[in-house]
Amino acid sequence: MSDPTPRSRELRIPSLARVEGETALHLRIHHGTVIEARLKIYEPPRFFEAFLRGRAHTEPPDLTSRICGICPVAYQMSACRAIEDACGVVVDGQAAALRRLLYCGEWIESQTLHIHMLHAPDFLGEADVIGLSRSHLGHVKRGLRLKQAGNAVVELLGGRAIHPVNVRLGGFHRAPTPAELRPLRERLRTALDDAWDTVRWVAGFEFPDAECDADLLALAEEGTYAIESGVPTVLPNDGTRPAYSFPLRDFTDHVTEEQVSHSTALHSRLDGRRHLTGSLARWAVSGHLLSPLALEAAREAGLGDPPSRAGAGRGGVCRNPYRSILVRAVEVLYAVEEALRIIAEYERPARPYTEVPARAGTGHGATEAPRGLLYHRYALDGRGRVTDVCIIAPTAQNQGAIEEDLRRLVQAGLDRGEGSEVALTRLCERAVRNHDPCISCSAHFLELDIENIH
Repeated sequence: MSDPTPRSRELRIPSLARVEGETALHLRIHHGTVIEARLKIYEPPRFFEAFLRGRAHTEPPDLTSRICGICPVAYQMSACRAIEDACGVVVDGQAAALRRLLYCGEWIESQTLHIHMLHAPDFLGEADVIGLSRSHLGHVKRGLRLKQAGNAVVELLGGRAIHPVNVRLGGFHRAPTPAELRPLRERLRTALDDAWDTVRWVAGFEFPDAECDADLLALAEEGTYAIESGVPTVLPNDGTRPAYSFPLRDFTDHVTEEQVSHSTALHSRLDGRRHLTGSLARWAVSGHLLSPLALEAAREAGLGDPPSRAGAGRGGVCRNPYRSILVRAVEVLYAVEEALRIIAEYERPARPYTEVPARAGTGHGATEAPRGLLYHRYALDGRGRVTDVCIIAPTAQNQGAIEEDLRRLVQAGLDRGEGSEVALTRLCERAVRNHDPCISCSAHFLELDIENIH
C-alpha cells in the first residue's frame, strides 16, 4: 500500500502556458519543504553573440532586433547606444526624441499584451484570453485597441510594426513630417482614456500577499522616467543598505553570468545576490519621476507614492510580484502621455541621423525593455568590425529571482494545505507569469568554439 503522505515529491510541469517561448518547471519537495525550484528553459541556444562577430558595426541594430518579435525596439536601441558609445557619438535633439517615441510605442503594445492577454486571466479565473473574451469582452477589446495604438506608433516610425527597418545608427533612415505624426495624436488621445480604464480595471483585482526577495535593478536618468537610457541603479532588498549606482561600462563587473545545467539561459547575480529588473524595479528607482498624471493613476491603483528619490528607504517600494500588473498599467498610461508630448513638441530635423564613423573601441548601451534592463556591449576593431559581443537580457537576469519566488510561494501554498498537483501547478504558472518572462530572449549560449578538422 502506498504512503498517502510521501516524504519526497516531485512536481514536473513540462510546458508553461501564456509566456513568450518554451519553458518547463521542476519542483522537489521533501518532508513538506520545497528544497528546489528549477525553471528549465529548453529552447535551443540562439548564437547571436557568436554570429555577430565579424559583422560591420552598422549591422547589429537590425540583426539583434530579430532576437525578439515582441520587443525588437529594445534590442535595436540598446545596440545603437552601445555602438555609438564605442564610436564616440551622442544622438540628441529631435532624433533622440523620435527614439523615445518609438520606444513608447513598444511599451504600449508589449505591456498591454501582457496585461490583457497573458496576465489578467489569472486574476479572473479564466484559463486564457479566449475564456476572458467570453466573460470580459469589453476589456479584451480595449486591450486590443491599446495594442493597436502602440503598433501604429512603431509602424509609422519604424517602417513596420515588427522588426522595424527605419532605425539606423545615429537615428533613422527617414524622419516623419509633423503632418505624418498628426493622425497618431487622435488615436493616442483615445488610448489615454483606455489606459486610464485599464488602471482602474486592474486596481480591482485581488492580490495575494507575497514579496520578492531580491535586489531591484533599473536605469535611472536625471529628470525623467528612464526608458531609452540611464545609469544602472540598485535598490538593495534588506533596506539597511543605501541605493547605489555604477557606470554602465562596469555593468559586467557587477552583473555576472553563469551557465546552469538545467537551462539554456544564463543565470545572473548582481554583486553576488539575486536581483530583479522590470516594472517593479523601475517603480522603486524612478517612480518619483513619472508625470503627475501617471502618479495620480498610481495612487488610484493603490500603489501609493513612490520613494521621493531612488532608494529612499523601503516606503513606497512595491515588492509584491502579483501587483506588478498595476505598475505595468501605470507605465502604459505614462507611455501614451509621453508619446503625445513628444508629438506635440516635434519639429522635423534637418537630417534624420548623425553619422557614426567606425573606429576601434568598446561601447556599452542599456535601455529599459518592457521586461527590464537590457544591456549590450560591442568591441570594434579599426575597420569597424565587431570582435566581441555581450548581450544580457532581462529574463536571464530575473531567473534566479523567479525561481526563489516559486520556491517561497509553493512553500506558502503547502503550509496552507494547498498541496494537490493541480493547485500547485496553477500556483506556479501564475507566479511565473507575474514576471512576464521572455523565454526566447533569454535562451543563450555562453561560448561557441568551432574546430575545423581536415
